[in-house]
Amino acid sequence: MSGLAILTLQLSHFRSHRAARLEFDGRPVALVGANGAGKTNILEAVSLLSPGRGLRRAAAEDLARRPEAIGWKIAATVAGLSAAHELETWAEGGPRQVRIDGKTAPQLALARILRMVWLVPAMDRLWIEAAEGRRRFLDRTVLSFSPDHAEAVLTYEKAMRDRNRLLKDEVRDPHWYGALEAQMAASGAVIAANRADALARLTAAQEGAETAFPRASLTLVHPEGEVDDLAAALAENRRRDMAAGRTLLGPHRIDLQAVFSAKGVPADQCSTGEQKALLISLMLANARALAADLGRPPILLLDEVAAHLDAGRRAALYDEICALGAQAIMTGTEPGLFDSLGARGQSFAIADDVGLSSIREVP
Repeated sequence: MSGLAILTLQLSHFRSHRAARLEFDGRPVALVGANGAGKTNILEAVSLLSPGRGLRRAAAEDLARRPEAIGWKIAATVAGLSAAHELETWAEGGPRQVRIDGKTAPQLALARILRMVWLVPAMDRLWIEAAEGRRRFLDRTVLSFSPDHAEAVLTYEKAMRDRNRLLKDEVRDPHWYGALEAQMAASGAVIAANRADALARLTAAQEGAETAFPRASLTLVHPEGEVDDLAAALAENRRRDMAAGRTLLGPHRIDLQAVFSAKGVPADQCSTGEQKALLISLMLANARALAADLGRPPILLLDEVAAHLDAGRRAALYDEICALGAQAIMTGTEPGLFDSLGARGQSFAIADDVGLSSIREVP
């Protein structure tokens, strides 16, 4: 199966890269270099060819190379869902802009061309950190299946912010709340349905897979219990919410929990290596499910993915990626981490030479 792919990537004044150009051929890619060489910056640039703030969730103004801070630009040619495209995204002191094939476009249009799945080291603590990080992980997964999920989340969050303002000001007139709570209920229903669908797809994609990575059983936990009629529950809960100064129930409060299925052990009680393996299992399931939906696998961005994997699991991961036919762009500090990938992938040496990045393809 031929996957989605970045074919050329050009960076201008982006993070540590004053100017850089890479050419890819669709195979998995290993970016190798010391810490601080700019490997993750390249992954971040690729992630910005999808909607949103990228894998570091950085503001547009924070992406410009210092000390120049004159703005930044990313340009790429890609093999997309239905055709090849030229993509550009940049910022010059304002919001991020996008052009597709020379025409200005909204960020959401990028989701009609490419789909991406990524893992970064910050996610290694996913199962032991606060629920907010797991919700963000879940919603990023949902977005890979349903790009319109972003609009539902934004609508819900705006209405909730307005409601929270009323609560903090101790406004008691019910007429001020009705329309906001109806909007939260409508968009909340879309959010809940999208999340449930994504979890069902991940579960199905794990069940049929022969893999070295453990299967994760996933559930959504509602701290206040499941609510059938969110609008009615919000109305009933106003007094308690007013005392707290915020909305205490709704889809913004759910938690994602995982269990290592074979052992019956909750993810937060697993070893560091097992937690990493569970994350990789979900990433691969996400990719398989997307490949079934789209007819081709997504692009995988894997930052320091081998950090907690032994040699056997590293080899298994590369076998999975190659069997899927996906372009995975991976980073690591040592070439030996990618020995078992061999000629099935491309390798680039990344270095930082007195503030100037150096990128060289390794035969």
